[in-house]
Amino acid sequence: MKKKKISFLERLTGSVTTDAYDEVLDEEHEFGEDDDMEVSHYEEESEWPGQEEAEEEPQDGELPVDMYHTGDAIVIRALVAGVSPDDLDIAITRDMVTIKGIREEYKEAADDDYYHRELFWGSFSRTLLLPEEVLIDEADAQEKHGLLEIKLPKVDKDRSTRLKVKTRVQK
Repeated sequence: MKKKKISFLERLTGSVTTDAYDEVLDEEHEFGEDDDMEVSHYEEESEWPGQEEAEEEPQDGELPVDMYHTGDAIVIRALVAGVSPDDLDIAITRDMVTIKGIREEYKEAADDDYYHRELFWGSFSRTLLLPEEVLIDEADAQEKHGLLEIKLPKVDKDRSTRLKVKTRVQK
């Protein structure tokens, strides 16, 4: 006499009594034989139901940076070896910096000829929220030996000035 197998849904919801579980456990059963789960084999990911084929857009790499402050400036450093200064785009607001660029790959060998491939090629970007407001008109960026250094003078919130009130002469 063949006993009814407990479905996954019945096990999940607990709608089957413990006697039914005991009956299944008492049976001799080889795993893989008549299991509830049916596995479909898809040759490619795009064949999954409901999945549309989409073109993959290349992702920007994230540029690693160091950021620290001195008494009067915030300094950001990043390794940009292999990137021409003309290929760097730095956008600054009073509280945020975005660095973008492209590192072009030089193909000297076929893909199959590499033992290791760890260097990042392609576009990269990094947006940093600044811990203090900076003077964007006085910012400076320099590159030397592949190290980009951006100096952002801090806004001096303690600085004050006195205004002299002028009298208008009416004509």
